[in-house]
Amino acid sequence: MKNDFSTRAILSLLVILLPLGASHSAESPLDLKWAQLMPPKPAVPAAPATPKSFLSGMPKADDGTPAPPPLTDAKFMSMKRRQPGGDAPPAVVAELNGKRVSIGGYVVPLDFESTSIKEFLLVPFVGACIHVPPPPANQIIYVKIEKGLEVTGQFDPVNVTGTLKTETAFTGIADAGYSLNAETVEILKP
Repeated sequence: MKNDFSTRAILSLLVILLPLGASHSAESPLDLKWAQLMPPKPAVPAAPATPKSFLSGMPKADDGTPAPPPLTDAKFMSMKRRQPGGDAPPAVVAELNGKRVSIGGYVVPLDFESTSIKEFLLVPFVGACIHVPPPPANQIIYVKIEKGLEVTGQFDPVNVTGTLKTETAFTGIADAGYSLNAETVEILKP
């Protein structure tokens, strides 16, 4: 009789605790902020600033070569723009690879049919990659959504949930340091 009571107590305890364990195993998404996509910078001693005169000459690139000539409007839109750090692999946070995340941002459409978008860049601010030079690659997420996203407004903020990967994606508009397979894309209305 005592053994039967112990067995019932253990089973009752398991019935109570199993749902708690199950809710922890169904991983809720990490609420990600854009700053968390940038790895911490190593401490580098600051070099003393040298004053520049107004007539210091033509700006130079970081490697000492002269700046490219200005582009006409027609070439500007069809040519890939240089992203900050575009000549090196993007600095990403490796610990985020494979994590289920939720992050807010704005959509830059890449692949769409009629009003349904299946691939887009998620960027931290309105107009990134279109009206201004693109942000660094670690501030752009290439998103694929199988079922598509119905476009309602070009500048509506969205919240995307899915599995983040530290895979670089090269698009015609900008390079993305992260890729994400979206489970859901929620359009946020103000």
